[in-house]
Formats: sequence, structure tokens, C-alpha cells
Amino acid sequence: MNQFRLALRNVAGSSFRSWMVFFCAALMAGFDIVATGVVGGADDSLRLALERLGADIIVIPEGNEQRLESALLMGVPLHFWMPDTRVEQVAAVPGVAAASPQLYLSTLRGATCCSVPEMFLIAYDPATDFTLRPWLEENLEGELPLGQAVGGSLVFVPEQDGELLVYGYGLHLAGTLDPTGTGLDQSMFFTMDTAFDIARLSGEQAVKLPVISSRTVSSAMVQVGINEDPQPAAPAIAAAIPGVTPIVTNNLFRGQREQIVSLLNSVVVLLGITWVLSMALIAVVFSLAVNERRRQIGVLRALGARRPVVLRSLLLEALLLALAGGLAGIAVAGLALYLFRPLIIGLLGTPFLFPDLLGLAALGLGALLLALLGVVLAALVPALRISRQDPAISMRE
Repeated sequence: MNQFRLALRNVAGSSFRSWMVFFCAALMAGFDIVATGVVGGADDSLRLALERLGADIIVIPEGNEQRLESALLMGVPLHFWMPDTRVEQVAAVPGVAAASPQLYLSTLRGATCCSVPEMFLIAYDPATDFTLRPWLEENLEGELPLGQAVGGSLVFVPEQDGELLVYGYGLHLAGTLDPTGTGLDQSMFFTMDTAFDIARLSGEQAVKLPVISSRTVSSAMVQVGINEDPQPAAPAIAAAIPGVTPIVTNNLFRGQREQIVSLLNSVVVLLGITWVLSMALIAVVFSLAVNERRRQIGVLRALGARRPVVLRSLLLEALLLALAGGLAGIAVAGLALYLFRPLIIGLLGTPFLFPDLLGLAALGLGALLLALLGVVLAALVPALRISRQDPAISMRE
């Protein structure tokens, strides 16, 4: 009988010990997946959202900072306005290299005119835009023409319609952006000309007209010079233009990022406690197991089995149980993370991005290695002790 079959027989012959080690391995791997997935996913989500914005500073009407964050994080539609002359004033401030307007709109919630329940609509100016242009040049080889739009990862065209209906206006979805895990995934981008065309035709095609104030914009996206720090430019904009609030994009989601740091510290502590307690329990279980099998191990030694053979046999049992428990823990934790993502976002108050297949595989591999390491280290001490004991003493006991 080879060592693998012997290990399998020993695992099957002691169900209580095996299930305890299996549970501890599953707990270590599963907790690692959930903790790392939530914290890492939240951090990735905020980072990608900032990259998607593509601006150093966002200038909005005064008093709307929290509303902007809610819109960007959770996709909560918002409406606020400022005169379009503010964009020219912002562009004239020293330190500002470029300024481009954006207009924030939204579809009607649950309206029959729309193909999706509700979307955050963002109209931009192609002549001055620098936020969406890099993606368009890379993926669509040009600008968005009239009647076309780019959507977030959650925006799709219903098969029965063949187009997106916004206030009765048929939009062609020219492309889909990569997911960020934030409200930007349920946002749609089109040109100012398309926005005004929607407003012009909606009187004939829509149940309710979209609200677009003339000669107004919602925000000005600001880009500072290359290698320039945007921090000094923000106070200069605030001082030069009354009634606006310039927000340095690196300062966006500060509360959420502080929450992630605090969560990360708590997770590290809890993960360490879980790992240590699981290792202690596994060590106790293995100590009881080898004490029960002293006679069996003594017979093996008397029949010529060397110490390394006995040691490898015991550690192989630990590895098999750790592998099975770790894989089970990863599967259950990954499924729970996917199914309860909305609940987790609601509890944390911040979105998180579910990892892609490659990231999930790397996360699972790390969790599995952590479980294997913990179980083997916990089983090593009792295994070493029994493998070194004299066979005659083991058989008498």
C-alpha cells in the first residue's frame, strides 16, 4: 500500500478529526477570500473610477460635493447647473491647461420611454474633451457622431428594441466601457449635440421632457499642465470664480478611502486571529490523532518504515484535508461574495469591483496557499514528535 492510499484511508477512518481540519482550512481560505476580495475590490473600484474621470480637478456649483460623490459612486442621478461662461473663466485661471464642460442628466425611473430603469447621463463637448477622447481614439477611431453613445459596463441594448430609448430618442450604443464597480457602470456618455437633439425631439416622442437649462453646464473638467500639481490650482479657481467648488479628483471619495484603510487594518488583525486560532485547533486535533495511532505508527516503524516515511504520511493527510477544505472554502466564499455583493455594498457604504477571472484565480491561489501553510505548520509539531518516538515505546503505549 503506497503512502497516498494510506493517507486516504486514515483520513476516512477518523471522520471527526478530518472534518475539524477540513473546517479550519475552509475557514482560513474563505475568510481570506472574503476579506481580500472586499477590501481589494473596494480599492480597485475607487481607483478605476478616478481613472475614468480623467480630470485633475472637477469644478461644480457650490454646495454639491456630496451629491457628486453619490452620483459617481452609486449612480444616483443628479441635476445642478451653472452658467456655461464658467468654463471659459476656469480655463483662464493660471495653472489650468484645459477645461471642458459636461452636462448631467438622467432617464426617468421606471419610465416606459427608456430601455433601462434609470441611467446617469453625461453629455460632453467633443471640441474640448480630454476625458473620453483617449478611449474613443483607442477603441472607436474617432468621435461619437450624433445619436451614438458609449455606455458603462451595465448598459446594454435590449434585443427586442435594437437601440437604447432615452426620452423616446433612439440611441445607438457604439461601445461599452470596462467595469469600475461604481455608478459610472450604469452611466452613458454622448455629445452635447446629441443631448440637445434629445431635448428637441422629446416633445414629440417622450412622455416627459428632459430638463436642460439653456446656456448652462453641470461641471467643468480641468486638466493642469504636465507634471503640474493640481492642488494649488484648485484654490486659485475658487478665488477667481465665485459660487463654484473646485474638487481635486485625488481628494474625491476621501471618506470611502479612509474607511477602506480602517477596514484593511481590521481585516489584517481578524485574519491573523483566525489563522492562529485555526492552527491551534488543528495542532490539538492532530496531537489527539497521533496519540490514538501510536500503536499503528509503532508497528509501521517495527516493519521497517523509516522516520521520514512516517512523517510524510502524516503530513500528506494534513495536505489532503487542507486542499479539500481550502478549495471548498474558496468556492463558498467566492459564491457568497458574488451573490451578496449588493448587500455588502449597502453595509459598507462603498462599492467594490468583483475581480475578473485572472484576479479571482490569483486570489484563490493565495487563499489556498495560506490554508495549506497553516494546516501543515499546525500538523508538523505532533507529526515530528510521533515520528521520532522509539517504535517499542509506541507499541507498548
